[in-house]
Amino acid sequence: MKKFLGTFFYALLLIIVIVVIFDISEKIDDFMEHDAPLHAIIFDYYMNFIPYFANLFSALFTFISVIFFTSKMAADSEIIAILSSGISYKRMLVPYFLSSLIIAIFSLILINWVIPSANKKRLEFENTYIKRRYYNSEKNIHRQVLPNVYIYMESYNTIYNIGYKFSMEKFENGKLKSKLLSDYMQWDTTKHTWKITNYYIRDFVGDKQIITTGRKIDSAINLKPEQFARRNNVVEAMNHEELDTFIEEEKMRGSDNVTLWIIEKNKRLSFPFSTIILTLIGVTLSSRKKRGGIGTNIGLGILLAFSYILFMQVSMVLATNANVNPVFAVWIPNILYALIGLFLYHKAAK
Repeated sequence: MKKFLGTFFYALLLIIVIVVIFDISEKIDDFMEHDAPLHAIIFDYYMNFIPYFANLFSALFTFISVIFFTSKMAADSEIIAILSSGISYKRMLVPYFLSSLIIAIFSLILINWVIPSANKKRLEFENTYIKRRYYNSEKNIHRQVLPNVYIYMESYNTIYNIGYKFSMEKFENGKLKSKLLSDYMQWDTTKHTWKITNYYIRDFVGDKQIITTGRKIDSAINLKPEQFARRNNVVEAMNHEELDTFIEEEKMRGSDNVTLWIIEKNKRLSFPFSTIILTLIGVTLSSRKKRGGIGTNIGLGILLAFSYILFMQVSMVLATNANVNPVFAVWIPNILYALIGLFLYHKAAK
């Protein structure tokens, strides 16, 4: 366990230092152009960037660490000595399992509760000093703002908070009870309401229609301008409970991005398990002494690890664009590679 965790944290520390140096060289022009304060660069950006990046590559570096020190033990005939002393292969895997479990639990806590809090400051810094202002490019926007209440906008301007060609429909028992049409609506920053301009309302009362028109009217619609001015990565700043609530709200509104949010939620649960799976694959690949030495094991291990990462990305694309169930798409790589790990374990144990 000392070799496992020591190698893991040492390798992770090295890669973090390298990545931070490259990131500084890439973004230094943006920092200078936007006059980013040094205190904000260090404490708001990089101190919150490091946990995010460390967790992002923790599974991969767990895998590399396992292959590295296990291959070295095999090359020095230490594993042969362990097994010859009467310890079973299964018993030898216990420290590997415990170490990977520690990293997995640590990752689970980080990714669901600690990192989202850190990402709030990191994303705020990026939006202020690195990224350009966000512009909403959606067309023909449909939303459900309340049960049986639906709105439509042809487009939305995030600079002036204006929704063009606005309409709102209210249903009761599956029948249309009221419909509002207007040229546009704009957010009133003083009253915190929507000001609807040039409106035309049709109310259906029994067999009659009541038509109301006017120049302007205020409406407290269950809708905020922030909902149109946020990037897709806003979920990175939500903890587990906030993400659950956000997904339910987006489902009610009929958002087109619900699949992305469900994928994000399940990634946070499935990702820590990949640490245990890759540990099993790593130790079974590298516990036997090979003629090529450590290099052969590391090369084969990295190839397998990157195939796993590639498979994860492909499955997420299928979930997003091919209507594959997002929960299944996120978990299938773990299931498949867990089976590969069990196969390699039975082979290595013999």
